[in-house]
Amino acid sequence: MNTAGSFVDEIERFVEQGKIQLPAFHPNALRVQQELVKDEPNMGLVEQMIVRDQALAGEVLRIANSAYYKGLSEIKTVKAAIVRLGMQEVGRIVLLAASRNQYRSSDKEINRLTVKLWQHSAGCGLAANWLARRCNYPELAGQAFFAGLLHDIGKLFLLTAIEQVKLRTSGKMTWPLLMEVLNSMHTGEGYSLMKRWNMPDEYCEVVRDHHMPDIDPKKSLMLLIRLADLACNKLSIGLHTISDINLAATTEANYLNLSEIDLAELEIMLEDTKILVQ
Repeated sequence: MNTAGSFVDEIERFVEQGKIQLPAFHPNALRVQQELVKDEPNMGLVEQMIVRDQALAGEVLRIANSAYYKGLSEIKTVKAAIVRLGMQEVGRIVLLAASRNQYRSSDKEINRLTVKLWQHSAGCGLAANWLARRCNYPELAGQAFFAGLLHDIGKLFLLTAIEQVKLRTSGKMTWPLLMEVLNSMHTGEGYSLMKRWNMPDEYCEVVRDHHMPDIDPKKSLMLLIRLADLACNKLSIGLHTISDINLAATTEANYLNLSEIDLAELEIMLEDTKILVQ
C-alpha cells in the first residue's frame, strides 16, 4: 500500500465483506449483568458467578482495591466487595474487568493502541457515571457508564480490521495514517456495529454523534459522554492529548450547570482512574 487513500480503501473493502468479529464478550460477565437488571438481584448468585472464574474474580478485587475506590481496608473477597461497594458498583467493575479482555491484539503495534483505547473507554465510562451523579441524574448513572464504555467501540472494530489487513498485505502503517482511519471512520462503523448488536437507540446515537458540532441541550446522556470524553483527552487518558482544554468553558459543562470546582474534582477522580486502568 503506497498511499493513505489506498489503505483507507482497503480497510473499507475489508469491513464491507462483513468478516470482522470482535472477541467474544465474557459469558460470566453477561450473566452477572442479566442478574443485576432484575428487580431483586440475588447477591449470593452474583458472588458465585464471579468467584467461579478465578481470573475475573482476581481482576474484580484488583479494581475494587484501586485508588479510585479508596477503601479504608483491603477488600479480600468478592463478597466483601459486594457488601462495601454494592451490587451495582460491583457490576460496573465486572464490566470493566471483562471488557478489558476485548482490547487485546497479537500485533504489538496495534496492541499498544488497543490498551490506550481501553484506558480511554474505561475512563470515559467512570467519568460519565460520576458526572451523572454529580449533576443529579442518578437514573442516568448506569446508562452513562455503559455508553461511555462503548462510545468508541468503532475504533476497536477498526483496529481489528486493520490487524487483519496488515496480515494480508504485510503493510506498514504510520501513526498519522492510523489516526486518519480511526478518526474518520469510527463513528459510522461503531454505529453500524451497535445496530447489528440491537443496542438501544440512545447508545447507538452516542456512538454515532458524540463528535457532532451541534449539541442538543435536552440530550443529557450525550452531554455527559461528550464532557467525559473531553476530560479524558485533557488528561491524556487514551489515544489523544488536548491539554489546553478549558472544561469549564465548554458548552457541555454550561448545559450541565457544572462549576469550576465540580470539574476540578472530576479531574482528580480521573487521575485516580489512571491507576485503575493500567
